[in-house]
Amino acid sequence: MTDLTSPALPPFHESLTWLTPLSEERAAHLVAFLTDPAPREVLDMGCGWGELLLRVLEAAPGARGRGVDRSPAFIDRARQQALARGLGARVAFDLMPGMEAQDLRADAVICIGASQIWGSPVEDAQPLDYTSALRALRELVQPGGRLVYGEAIWMAPPHPAATAPLAGRDDEYITQDALRELIRTAGFDVVDDDETSLEEWDTFEAGFREPCIRWLEAHDADHPAAEQVRQQHEDQRAAYEDGYRGVLGMAYFCLQG
Repeated sequence: MTDLTSPALPPFHESLTWLTPLSEERAAHLVAFLTDPAPREVLDMGCGWGELLLRVLEAAPGARGRGVDRSPAFIDRARQQALARGLGARVAFDLMPGMEAQDLRADAVICIGASQIWGSPVEDAQPLDYTSALRALRELVQPGGRLVYGEAIWMAPPHPAATAPLAGRDDEYITQDALRELIRTAGFDVVDDDETSLEEWDTFEAGFREPCIRWLEAHDADHPAAEQVRQQHEDQRAAYEDGYRGVLGMAYFCLQG
């Protein structure tokens, strides 16, 4: 995706609830899965600003949580959100790579869009290493515990216009069916799985671009940075609407360890 982190723009998370295409209805389903039965410990690998983790803790008052992410901005936001919601005493957010968290275990684990923690750096533009991620997650989930695993997939055969804004390769992702088989091979039972709708993707992408719109509305058209912001918005719109819309998908798996 286009980098929308220009100093001229507000943080993009101000316009998003989730760092992934996720409806409120789907989020509620994932929370219900992770909290019935109620967990004791909840671990979120690649937690972002921790929204799903915090909702799980709100639904399971006896649970404690830990979120891990590599982004200082996300961790700061997560800590602020936890305090604002009265959860500061029950959750810790740690800034560290996932590879340093292999000694952690929980009976409820979340990993959404973070498989790259255990694979090649994103900038290397290599295929996503689902297998290494699932193997590592299997060690983090206590016996009989639950995992919500969400990851990018191809929902339709990739083509050049779709792959160009991404890693530029057809093998970057796999299909939902292929991922389901990898999950079973890793030793998880699939309770249920589903892929995001185009409506969820449209909402996510619109929110991702919204900082550009807000910035342009708040500044004069001849502002020195205005053309750059307009171009960022158009590049992201074109990458999605003319490229990977309907091709790049996101699958959510509810798994039993």
